[in-house]
Amino acid sequence: MRLVVIGGVAAGMSAAARARRADPSLEIVVLEKGPQVSWAACGLPYLLSGRVNRPEDLIIRPAESFQRERNIGVRTGAEVAAIQPSRRQVALCGGERLAYDRLVIATGARPERAVAGADQPHVFTLHTLEDGRRIRAFLEEQRPRRAAVIGGGYIGLETADALAERGLAVTLFEAGADLLGRADPELTRRLAEHLEGQGIELRLNTPITAVEDLSAAGAPAELVILAARLHPNVELAAEAGIELGRTGAVRVTDRMETNLAGIYAAGDCIETLHLVTGGPVYLPLGTTANKTGRVAGANAAGARERFPGVAGTMIVALRGLAAGVTGLSPAQARKEGFQPTAVHITAEDRSRYLGSRPTLVELVADRRTRRLLGGAVLGERGVAGRVNVIAAALTAGMAVEQLAQLDLAYAPPLAPVWDPLLLAARALLKELG
Repeated sequence: MRLVVIGGVAAGMSAAARARRADPSLEIVVLEKGPQVSWAACGLPYLLSGRVNRPEDLIIRPAESFQRERNIGVRTGAEVAAIQPSRRQVALCGGERLAYDRLVIATGARPERAVAGADQPHVFTLHTLEDGRRIRAFLEEQRPRRAAVIGGGYIGLETADALAERGLAVTLFEAGADLLGRADPELTRRLAEHLEGQGIELRLNTPITAVEDLSAAGAPAELVILAARLHPNVELAAEAGIELGRTGAVRVTDRMETNLAGIYAAGDCIETLHLVTGGPVYLPLGTTANKTGRVAGANAAGARERFPGVAGTMIVALRGLAAGVTGLSPAQARKEGFQPTAVHITAEDRSRYLGSRPTLVELVADRRTRRLLGGAVLGERGVAGRVNVIAAALTAGMAVEQLAQLDLAYAPPLAPVWDPLLLAARALLKELG
């Protein structure tokens, strides 16, 4: 039996590797249109800042090693032109056809480029390893002094921070009123203060529809990075008769099955279930791509695994500050029909006599059910661990009372006896009454 995987990187290679473990006899072929199948996309901003020395350092595993070590056939430079479900085959650009018994679609996503003048030589996206190479070469050869980053999501924030670390004067533009797409004014205010303290000029409520708009806005740039949003690559799937969901991404079951027999999908081209709202959501993140890829590969190889969904957890690492979010902000919760109550507290991240730093914690709960709905953590240290605790509480469907009683670790160099999460939970209980 032959499994064909369209697309490599996180979802595609996770699917292929998990399928191999599930069925050692399966023939597996990965078709990747780019030159690399296994590399660390999330490391691209650090390539720009110089913290990653060379683009090659982001390559996790060369394509040929999959055949040699795992008996997984990988074909780079192999672009699929069409999926033909009635014949159980895919057609490649150039005319070749390849039969499959099971198919995993892991076509990923692409960055928004709907900006007039995006084809100019100083305008880039930061999405592929080749993007990183081109921008790094531009920085070293052209030595730009001013940069504009369009988009205030996590990619935009990390890119702006990386360029500023490199010494460029950076202006960050966001079309909406909030950063990280979270509809959270307090989070945005804190992030804005930090960015401006690092010398990054922030322009909220400033849509950029053409590169020339930058000069009109008083921020001419010698380097422009487009980081506004990602669009799922669903054209191949849709043309083959695979259903799309409300978000515009491929609709799948919790086993990563599409509506067509024998065809699975995973990664940045699919929508998944939001654990808090119970509805579909499109959140293209590397963590989700790896997990959904594993499930798709396992089930395509005959196993029975499921992916329960996501809480929407993400973290952004900036110089001197990390920001982690999970679940819903108060505004998002209200939009979903909840009756949110929220608190913001600032507390010490360790015992004061060992050099504590302030940590901001936001918690959101539903007034009717007292169920935790979301949270955010901002600070210099321990942010990942604390936002992960909130994510675990959301996954377990905890009420605020349960969070307030969690047995969290205490040691003076690492955390205070009353962790900021516990203090925030107690404050939220008071608000709930």
